[in-house]
Amino acid sequence: MRRHGLAVHVLLLAAVLIAPVQSTAYAGVISTEQYLASMDRGQALARVNEVLARAEVRERLERLGVDPAEAMARAQALSDAELIALAENLEELPAGGLLGVLGVVFIVLLVLELVGVTNIFTKI
Repeated sequence: MRRHGLAVHVLLLAAVLIAPVQSTAYAGVISTEQYLASMDRGQALARVNEVLARAEVRERLERLGVDPAEAMARAQALSDAELIALAENLEELPAGGLLGVLGVVFIVLLVLELVGVTNIFTKI
């Protein structure tokens, strides 16, 4: 019985001595800007390609005279900062619905216009 008590005491003493040595983990809520700053090029490109692959977005691009494959190729040619900014704007849009699709299409067309790929806004 005494041996059992001694083993328990040794185990508790070891736990008390080891506990302060362990590092503390901190967690917290981060903002969208902090998340997007940590986003790398691959994640941003995957997000943009995911949106461009939607049927509604492809239809709208075709109606506006932009080849969806060309839009994807141009998204891949964007610089890291431009690509992350585009992915950031996609994150800020409302989820789903006609307004969300139109917003995505507008942002894609705006980026394509700024980069010099299309001249859509001069035709309007």
